[in-house]
Amino acid sequence: MDSTPHSPHRQPQAVDVHASKTGLRAVAVFESTKGLLVLVLTALVVVWRDRMEDLAEELLYHLHIGFEHRWTQVLLHGASNLSDMRVWSVVAVALSYAAVRFVEAWGLWQRRVWAEWFALLSGALYLPLEIVKVAEHRRWEAIAILAINLAIVFYMLEIRIREVRSRAKVEY
Repeated sequence: MDSTPHSPHRQPQAVDVHASKTGLRAVAVFESTKGLLVLVLTALVVVWRDRMEDLAEELLYHLHIGFEHRWTQVLLHGASNLSDMRVWSVVAVALSYAAVRFVEAWGLWQRRVWAEWFALLSGALYLPLEIVKVAEHRRWEAIAILAINLAIVFYMLEIRIREVRSRAKVEY
């Protein structure tokens, strides 16, 4: 089978040569930053696990978040009941999450098509939760997270649609 660029039966490419390198690398930096942030927070949990309840209270106070919310009570309860098993469970989940973010970032940096699809799908999975958060609380943080995620999802969707359209033009 001929796989030249003008062949109607060309194979899908692994590298997206049409998408903006700058755009993909900006998303890659964002994704790797999320992975790094999770690693830093996890290291803080491991190092300061004996003081987690105090630290959680200080953080909530510093961010002007009231203690009357259900999720703040869950956070404080979790911080006060950190057993070794829970800490290592948090570490395992955090390492897994960070690894996924770093692999995605590497793929986007290298302009891999699979990473574009992954960024589109993983970003879209979070949208319903983020929309609910914005609808319930209307806090600027939730709105900013939703806006960034929407921008990434729409950017990845636009890249993939553009590629499908360019393939359709070549095939017909």
